[in-house]
Amino acid sequence: MKENRQDKMLEIIRNYDVGTQEELAGRLREAGFSVTQATVSRDIRELKLSKVPTAEGGQKYVVLEQEEGRGDRFIRVLQDAFSSMATAQNLLVVRTVSGMAMAAATALDALQFPEVVGCVAGDDTIFVATHTVEEAQALMEKIRSITA
Repeated sequence: MKENRQDKMLEIIRNYDVGTQEELAGRLREAGFSVTQATVSRDIRELKLSKVPTAEGGQKYVVLEQEEGRGDRFIRVLQDAFSSMATAQNLLVVRTVSGMAMAAATALDALQFPEVVGCVAGDDTIFVATHTVEEAQALMEKIRSITA
């Protein structure tokens, strides 16, 4: 039951901007899980979920899929390299500081975002392929929250 509940939590967080434990608990209840605030809080800690700012000025939970310890290094590389980004259909075009695209693409691959199909990097530009236009937008929000 716990594993199913936590899998559903991850699915909810990936598909919706959930900013509070109460909202997350409500969505879990809608999905048929009987949960308390304490259960949701414990699951958030176990899953190592983080809150990041949204473009609208609020906050939302995210899961940054990474290996413990190494993930911080990849996030730092992405933060140091990042310059700007834009979408082009299901492609996310990430601009970096000159000479940093390969390192930033490696960091994106290592963070294992589920939206990323693959990355192609040049000197200061990365083309990140996603499955859909919506995934490109979602990935842009995740990267924006990391690099802000």
